[in-house]
Formats: sequence, structure tokens, C-alpha cells
Amino acid sequence: MKVLLFANTEWYLYNFRRSLAIALRDAGYDVLLVSPPGPYGQRLQDLGFRWVAAPMERRSLNPLREAALVLWLKRLIQREKVDLVHGFTIKCAVYGSLASRLAGVPARVNAVAGMGYVFTSQDAKARLLRPIVRGLMRLALDGPKARLILQNPDDVALFKQAGLVDSARIRLIMGSGVNCSRFTPGAERKQGAPMRVVLPARLLWDKGVGEYVNAARMLRAENRDIVFLLAGDPDPGNPAAVPEADVRGWEREGLLQWLGHVDDMPGLFASVDVVILPSYREGLPKGLIEAGASGLPLVTTDVPGCREVVTDEVDGLLVPARDAEALARAIARLHDDPALRARLGAAARETALREFDERIVIERTVGVYEEVLGGR
Repeated sequence: MKVLLFANTEWYLYNFRRSLAIALRDAGYDVLLVSPPGPYGQRLQDLGFRWVAAPMERRSLNPLREAALVLWLKRLIQREKVDLVHGFTIKCAVYGSLASRLAGVPARVNAVAGMGYVFTSQDAKARLLRPIVRGLMRLALDGPKARLILQNPDDVALFKQAGLVDSARIRLIMGSGVNCSRFTPGAERKQGAPMRVVLPARLLWDKGVGEYVNAARMLRAENRDIVFLLAGDPDPGNPAAVPEADVRGWEREGLLQWLGHVDDMPGLFASVDVVILPSYREGLPKGLIEAGASGLPLVTTDVPGCREVVTDEVDGLLVPARDAEALARAIARLHDDPALRARLGAAARETALREFDERIVIERTVGVYEEVLGGR
């Protein structure tokens, strides 16, 4: 059976779905990976996978360009004799499903991790696109051999309420999974050393980067001995991208250290004391799970996706979204109480191992494939 995995970046396939692709290959599936071009395509090929660069521009709103992409996908699906198409993120889910329908391939699985820019932003373009995207989702995602995988109960409720897909075809699988054996607690920090905190995410405003910077500014004014780190690259393909010039300005101001893209996430988490994600909404944030598996206390927002990973006062602290003051006070509380940091971090590791190990996610995802392929 040939499975096509379609995502909006090759980085996503490598970092979030590499283990799924390997497990499918080991189980006897023929795996084809498709995304726009980028440097991680070569890494996927180095792992022995076939990877095809799609003529896709993530920010494009040109109807002719978008229609051409769907037709390109249709021809690829037919030429490769694909049995099942699995699309990730809203745009790839919609386009992959439309192309599958046109190609006569009924078996479709789509994974939507969070609602994305169109549904989280309040700017004029997002509000204009929202009804169009809803209509396309209704057209593309439903069908007797289609399944929609969502990552948190809030998104399940939202899709059911909006009537975007028959609720009997929705499956809840919590996240993309984490190889918890790669993430272990680091050495105990030296007493008296500055507390090191990091926000690991794409540099998008809706990840709470602005609130993180403002919290750093508040705590710096209190002369607290805290080092603020920012790990991630700008994402120019996303309308909510933080300009690099802003990040450079924060560095010059002395508010934070920007690490850029970090390949060695286990090493990064072993070097810090607290992980922060003040996001406005998530599917299920893999970075928080990796940090939890590393035995770190987590500070995140009480929003869909994040609150599925963190239980307030148990394995982390929850704060309101878009509230820099509350975020600053939570960080200050952990700065003042090393014992609380240790307790929350130990509980976060237990949660990651129990609920979010990638073996659980892969097993459930393959089970969805078997549903739509008739158990083959």
C-alpha cells in the first residue's frame, strides 16, 4: 500500500512525522513524502525516503496558482498509484483531499494541528478568508473513507459545532508524539547560577513572542538574575511572522539571547531551567512535551492544546493568553522557588512518558489508516 504524506514544509515532515514515516516503512507501506522545497528534503532522502518538492507557495492567495497546485497533486497521486493521502495542516489537508477526490482515491486522512492563522488571527485578511476556508474544508474533508485527526478536545468540539465534517469521522490523537528516550533530565544546575528560561517555537506573534519579551522587560526592571532565551527562526511564509529586525532589536536592548534554529533540542533543554510557551492556541505543542520529557517545569497559556499538556500546579503553571504581567509573575514565582521547579519538572516528565510517547501516537495513526483501507 502506498501512502503519501503531504505537509507545508519539509522541516515539518522531518521534525514531526519522521518517526511515523519510518514506522510505516518498517510495517511494509510504500511511503512518498511531499512538501514545498527546502533543505530538509535532502535529510529525508538521506533516510532513504522518496521526497518530491511541490510547487507550493504557503502565502499564495492567487486562485490560478492554487488550482494549478491541486491539479499537480492530482496528477502525482494518479502517476504514483497512491492508495491513501495524509495531509497535515489546514491548507495541505484541503488541497490534498481535493486532489485525492479528483484522482479517484477515496482513502484520505487529514491531521489538523491547531486552527492556524485564518482562525486565530483577528486581522482583516484572516476574517475575510475564514468563510472561504470553512467552505473548502466542508467540501474536502468529509467522505465515507475520510478521517480527520485532531489533537485536542477543544478542536474536536469546534469542528463538530461548525459542522465541518461528520463527527463519526473525527479521531482524537493527542499530538504527533515524542521520542521520550531522546529527552532526559539534565545535570543539576549550580546553586546561585542565573535561572535560564527559553521559548522554543517558530517566531510568530501568536506563539506569544511579544508577551514573552514584555515579561522579560518587566523582570529585568526588577533586577532579577534570569537569562531569557529565544529558540526558533522567523517563518516568512506565515502572515503572523515576527520580523527579524524586531528580534535583533530585543537583543540589542539586552532583553534576550536569540539562538536561531536549534537542531539539538535535547541539548538545549538540558541547559535550561524552565520552558515557556505563551501561545494563543495550539494543536498539541511538541516542544512542551519534549521539555516535559526533559524534566523541566512548564509555563504556558490556558488555551486549547496547551492545557492538554500542562495541568496547573501539577506539572507546570497556566496563565491567561496575551497577558505579559501574568506571565512575568509565573516566571518570577519559579525563580523564587527552586523546590517548586523541581516538583513540577518531575511531574512533567511522568506526564510525557505516560501520555505522549510517539509509540502511542503512531499505533493509533496506523489504526486510522487501517480503518479507511479496509483493514489491509
